[in-house]
Amino acid sequence: MKKNKKNSLVKSILDTGIFLFTVLIITYLCLTFVTQRTEVKGTSMEPTLYEGDNIMIDKLSYHFRSPKRKEVICFYSENKKEILIKRVIGLPGETVRIEGGGIFIDGKEINDYIGGLNYAGRAVNDVVLSEDEFFVIGDNRQDSIDSRYQEIGNIKKDKILGRAFWLFYPFDRIRMVK
Repeated sequence: MKKNKKNSLVKSILDTGIFLFTVLIITYLCLTFVTQRTEVKGTSMEPTLYEGDNIMIDKLSYHFRSPKRKEVICFYSENKKEILIKRVIGLPGETVRIEGGGIFIDGKEINDYIGGLNYAGRAVNDVVLSEDEFFVIGDNRQDSIDSRYQEIGNIKKDKILGRAFWLFYPFDRIRMVK
């Protein structure tokens, strides 16, 4: 009788250990290949995202599809020392131009974005995107270094880490990122 209880206890401990190990492996795989947490630095995405906000990045979607216009993407800076967060404006194969405060895609003005485009930067002339490039702009147009600037330029698809999809901290602002 005692031997059965001892075997049962050992089996229970072993089962629990295997369960916890499996949970840790699945969590690691999800955090490595499916999602990633990052903290917003700077004010370039205000009023959508504020400095210190913590967001989750969906790293899986763009393996199956390309970013869409208006999506908030995360990508590595040129030196790969920081993650930048901006909104997709121009898609591969399109021509982007900023004139008179408006954004023109293939010659047609789009006006459903947050205003304040006083500075056109390199988009004062037509910016032609290749088949793997995106044109991005921060929502805070006055305080955003983005595709309008040479140091950021067009974003190649292979530099994109993923799509910002969930703001989870601070807790009073928890929501999906749109």
